[in-house]
Amino acid sequence: MIKIVPMQEEHIDGVLVVEEEAFSIPWTRKDFEREVKENAMAIYFVAMDGEKVVGYAGMWHVITEGHITNVAVLREYRRQGIGDLLMVSMENAAAEKEMIGITLEVRINNEPAQRLYHKYGFRAEGIRKNYYSDTNEDAVIMWKYYPVYEDYEEHCNKG
Repeated sequence: MIKIVPMQEEHIDGVLVVEEEAFSIPWTRKDFEREVKENAMAIYFVAMDGEKVVGYAGMWHVITEGHITNVAVLREYRRQGIGDLLMVSMENAAAEKEMIGITLEVRINNEPAQRLYHKYGFRAEGIRKNYYSDTNEDAVIMWKYYPVYEDYEEHCNKG
């Protein structure tokens, strides 16, 4: 059974396996250590099959918005709903932190990822030309906005 848990330092070895399989320009151990230990904006989840990391997702909470950094699942575990579980975890974190929206970039030719994001209400809002340095491929900028608080002014003036 797959379980989603907050990412901890002990998950980094498994996350690196997923990262290196999924991305042509993978993040390094140091990148993930920095995210887990030092980045107060970082929110990461891992998908566990027993003791094995089979997927992960990360997001930065920047003021009132979320910026998804990566979502990846091991090839042999894809198309089993793990991406869905990770997205739900990210959305729950966004709601808990009262974010007004979440954004991400995705390769223009990565149709499976775009389908997943569309399923969760993300919409294409722009293009970043030559965003990916390995191929100079463009990225689609996607956003999902949440309803604005009814008491938005009061919310902004809290504290």
